[in-house]
Amino acid sequence: MALSERKVEIVRTLVAGAPDHVVDGLQRALGDVMGDSPLAVVRRLVQREVRDRQLRNLILQPIVPMCVGDGRDPHGLTFPALVLPLMWKGLKAIAAPQIEEAAGALFDFRPGESSPAPFDAVLKTAAAALRVRDPKEFRMAAELCEGARADGAASLAACLDIGPVVRRATLRLADWVAHFNEDTTAAARLAYRDACAISDDAGPRYFEMIAAHMPHPWMVLRVISAVMDKPNERYLAESELGAFAERAMADIDEALQAVSQLDVDGGAEAAKAAAAKVELVTQLVSELESCIALSRDSGWGRRLLRQKNSLASVVEGRIRDAEKHVALSLPTQPPKLRRLRRSVPRLSISPDRRLVGRAMTLLQFAQAIRGSANYGGFASARSRMLDKVGDHLDHYVEEVLDLIKSGDAESEPVAREFLALAADYSCLVRDEKAAELVRRRAAAVVFPATPAARVG
Repeated sequence: MALSERKVEIVRTLVAGAPDHVVDGLQRALGDVMGDSPLAVVRRLVQREVRDRQLRNLILQPIVPMCVGDGRDPHGLTFPALVLPLMWKGLKAIAAPQIEEAAGALFDFRPGESSPAPFDAVLKTAAAALRVRDPKEFRMAAELCEGARADGAASLAACLDIGPVVRRATLRLADWVAHFNEDTTAAARLAYRDACAISDDAGPRYFEMIAAHMPHPWMVLRVISAVMDKPNERYLAESELGAFAERAMADIDEALQAVSQLDVDGGAEAAKAAAAKVELVTQLVSELESCIALSRDSGWGRRLLRQKNSLASVVEGRIRDAEKHVALSLPTQPPKLRRLRRSVPRLSISPDRRLVGRAMTLLQFAQAIRGSANYGGFASARSRMLDKVGDHLDHYVEEVLDLIKSGDAESEPVAREFLALAADYSCLVRDEKAAELVRRRAAAVVFPATPAARVG
């Protein structure tokens, strides 16, 4: 049964208003649909929308990654996501011949070789339409931008002005970020000068746009450092680009707060999230130290040193917590025989799931920070904890096995639970081989081979 024109129009409207990731998901989901069924009609609508957005995103490429959410990101220059479809609709009304020329150029376009002039011409038209706020889609886009920030419309128009420079720069970003040499440094400085030649205040805006195209926005510090020849902190702080370094240090403070607030009841996801914040701090500290000539005795250098010390202190605290919670989750009690001085495993009550969960979270955190430990300054604390917990597990497993063998375990099922728990801990503290060894030894004691099986 075919869809009516009314329903087709409803679907078309819904698809046109959906975010890019939703449209991409629809395209994948409908990829195998063929024929003239209603789903096939939807598939064709989605395919047309995907092609249209590909052209839109190529033409407006310099500003595409800046159009996210509601445009109120305090960590960078952004614009509301709805600005893109509004501007594109307006451009179709006033620049159809230019868009058609750009679409034709797209067929054999080779980044870095082909001229982007047809795309840049559309950017120029968009900037002019935004300033006069005509047609209505550009008026709506301008109002959205100003709802997010007072100078939003003016900032977007200025971004469109230097869009051609940014487009050329983004083609070389991978080289600029990976390795700077005389050629790449000269190219980065030339692009910066080209942007500033368009507008006296284009410098910070240019770097905001470059940052939006990077895997991590803070990586723009590498380009700033190359353009300014690794500036000292005082010079950079007094320049219009000092905000980028300040933003990175604010990100460090935010990440440190998140690590200190690790939810020990949050399980593996909480552990991985906190570990990712630890890695972020080490990356940001390394980036700032590499890109800026810092003084350890004052200013940013002193602040960064405090942040490094704070990271080590917070992480080492979590490492100590891991050791403590492992011990708490493997409870002991005084021995029945007075001549024995050390405590023995308490095997009368099943493991406390809350204590176990906390111990697992903290051990997973300790495991996940191994890549950051050396640079972060807590590698030795982490190694000591793993060694101590590993030794504790060895002794604990031996004692539980002895209690089972001798028949002194209060509850053999509970003893098996604790052995399974010790195996899980061993996997995090050492590796899967150590865990498997505990499991095999537990199985050998709990289910001993019969004499006939041993002979065979």
